[in-house]
Amino acid sequence: MEHSPEQSNCQANIPPNETLEASNSKKHPNTKVADNQPDVPYSIFSRSEKWIIVCLTALAGLFSPLTANIYFPAIPTLSRDFHKSVELVNLTVTVYMIMQGVAPMFWGPLADKYGRRPCYAGCLIVLCLSNVGLALVPTSAYWALMVLRCLQAAGSASTIAIGAGVIGDISTREERGGFFGIFTLGPMVGPVIGPVIGGAISDSLGWRALFWFLMIASAVCLVIMLLVFPETLRALVGNGSIAPPRFYRPILPFIPRHKPTGSRVESQVKKVSGNPFRLFAHVDILLLLGFNAITNSVMYGVITTISTTFEVAYPFLTQTTIGVCFLAYGGGMVAGSGLNGWVLDQEYQRFKRLSPVGQVDGSLTRSKSEGEAFPIEKARMRLLPPAMIIFAGCVGGYGWTLQRPVTIAAPLILHFIIGYLSMVAMNSSSTLMIDLFPKQSSSITACNNLLRCTLAAVVVSVIQPIINGIGLGWTYVILCFLTLLAVPLIYLEIKLGPRFRQKRAARERALNQEVTSAAKAGTEKDT
Repeated sequence: MEHSPEQSNCQANIPPNETLEASNSKKHPNTKVADNQPDVPYSIFSRSEKWIIVCLTALAGLFSPLTANIYFPAIPTLSRDFHKSVELVNLTVTVYMIMQGVAPMFWGPLADKYGRRPCYAGCLIVLCLSNVGLALVPTSAYWALMVLRCLQAAGSASTIAIGAGVIGDISTREERGGFFGIFTLGPMVGPVIGPVIGGAISDSLGWRALFWFLMIASAVCLVIMLLVFPETLRALVGNGSIAPPRFYRPILPFIPRHKPTGSRVESQVKKVSGNPFRLFAHVDILLLLGFNAITNSVMYGVITTISTTFEVAYPFLTQTTIGVCFLAYGGGMVAGSGLNGWVLDQEYQRFKRLSPVGQVDGSLTRSKSEGEAFPIEKARMRLLPPAMIIFAGCVGGYGWTLQRPVTIAAPLILHFIIGYLSMVAMNSSSTLMIDLFPKQSSSITACNNLLRCTLAAVVVSVIQPIINGIGLGWTYVILCFLTLLAVPLIYLEIKLGPRFRQKRAARERALNQEVTSAAKAGTEKDT
């Protein structure tokens, strides 16, 4: 496990990193112990305050998939109004997905360096203004539709990366699985309710009303964040006990209950790299990114074809009832996010009980889960191989239920299972990535978003031609084999991950020792 600057600077009363966990299991799970110092909580936010923060991040994260999916039912109408082919209107979906992957690479590092609140405000302001532009765009300006869709993606997509950073700020490994599971409910509900809302609004009020709805919703979210959302970036507020600059404070500062009183000196920690591309240099992170990208692309390969395939296989369905069919997939996603978070927390506790007390820097660790030898990779991913095999089997069988139509209950049941298992896989790997780089949670989530959106865009762009060429059954057999390619990545991560993590920790210790020696030498010279 990589040692963070907070751990190396505990003598300066800097709030310890999440790795310094309490040795006494009877103490609060957020309590950390530093040598010769009183217990210091990892975060001063209470459990209920953390849940409020997590729910707010989930609300903001809802807009990334919602703005993408609410648009789909209006595509035929947009094609007629703009006098463009459906293929050209679909190009606005493609550029949206591309910007959805690229934009967090800009906002994520900013959030890790300058704070969560200003980046949330910036994203939501861009989203509001782009929706106003889309609602007013003239039908003679197709180019403006393209540009504004890119701006819409730039504003909405990054809320997920920023939210992941917030989860890393306020939660320890012991509770992170549950928090991350609830946080992802927002982004996962979007693809489900988006088509339903989009179809209802566009049918009754027209496609422009979609963007007025999004503008109002994002403006309400912006106001809520400005009113109550606290700054959580540990480089600014430590464990929450450091008062941030006035610009970073909520208008109604009732979270946290206890007013920050710490000195600004306490929040001085080593600055993280502003270049998220450096994270791609870590082999264990690449394995996780590849695993996540494969799972996400297969998920999109199923969900984006529901409308067209169900229309052919079950001609008695209307556009409204097809939209309702998305709820089966969404129900699986919601169940997977919520239940898997609880499972991750239970698995962590199980491995913590089994893990022997080790040593860090020559001294006894203060917790069974602190040492570099703690198998965090196995604790997070042990249950994934059988889950991915079942996932692959369901994807392969799904195509044949539509190739030779059976009762509609069969594909809907498979939708639920596929949605559930895709969330289990992606939440587990995403939580592990934040475990490995808690100080760069937003940046690493941005990298994750870039890879998975890119691969998903490729799958979405080629899946319909493949279906037209070889049929639904064999198309989803191909996706089944693509899913199975992710299974070896799980075992590689469990086997190789600890080695790379321990090497990073060793380099960090050596660097800290050099800095300490240089500072000591400078002090002696001045004396």
